[in-house]
Amino acid sequence: MRHLLTGILTSALVLINTLVCMIPLMVFALLKLLIPIAGFKVFCFEAVRSIAATWISLNILIFRYLTPTYWDIRGQQVLNRQESLLVISNHQTWVDIPALMVAIHGKAPFFTFFLKRELIWVPLLGLAWWALEYPFMRRHSKTQLEKNPQLRGQDLDITRKACDRLNGRPVSLVNYLEGTRFTSAKHQQQQSPYQYLLKPKSGGVAFTLNAMNNQLVHYLDITLVYFDEQPPTFWNLLSGKVKRVIIDIQKQPIPKAMMKGDYQQDPVFRANFQAWINQLWQAKDQRITRLRQDFM
Repeated sequence: MRHLLTGILTSALVLINTLVCMIPLMVFALLKLLIPIAGFKVFCFEAVRSIAATWISLNILIFRYLTPTYWDIRGQQVLNRQESLLVISNHQTWVDIPALMVAIHGKAPFFTFFLKRELIWVPLLGLAWWALEYPFMRRHSKTQLEKNPQLRGQDLDITRKACDRLNGRPVSLVNYLEGTRFTSAKHQQQQSPYQYLLKPKSGGVAFTLNAMNNQLVHYLDITLVYFDEQPPTFWNLLSGKVKRVIIDIQKQPIPKAMMKGDYQQDPVFRANFQAWINQLWQAKDQRITRLRQDFM
């Protein structure tokens, strides 16, 4: 009963916070759409980001005072809100996103996520993500790509346009290299060589680094580990059932050789980039093994 009441109260406050913040956010988003003056559009976009940042801050306070979750934040946390960062994290559950916000919100630039196009239909949040100019990526099956090879370039075009808009703006560019949430079934299907991770996809990161024109100099390697054997659901978090989350943060320089190169056309650069990502992923898998020992 206690968990049910906690979940209802936490959900209600998060919903109220969302509704209250959504109204001014949508006003500025529509003004930005309707008044095509460059300086005014920048002002409206910054207003939207400021409102979204307030929404995140209030949600963090709600979780802090209504739920017992201990956010065990470790590693290097000396961050600069004016320095753009590539954020790389493992992905297991919707709780990953609030964990990320608790760890670096207010310490690093505002987040930008690359989202699946289907998420634009999420009530309220889909509108907010659209207003924040988050790029919505299409996911095509192998069969679709074989029938329509021209579809292969769509995500790259979306990424290029998104990076063009972000150039000159401090941003934390979040990329989940696995491309989907980890499950045992997906892990077995992929025959992943990693114990706790799916195989990483490196092409999108390579293209993003290239398109950002050296604006990204460092990356945050974030590793999330949960107390329970199975990753918690978002309701578990809202209802106070998530006891502890380890959030390990490592700030590292992006190798200069990885910042520029033609991932699609240059096989040497592609092999080197994949080797770098695989090495990073192997180290993360080993880090998860060590961090999980703290729960034993």
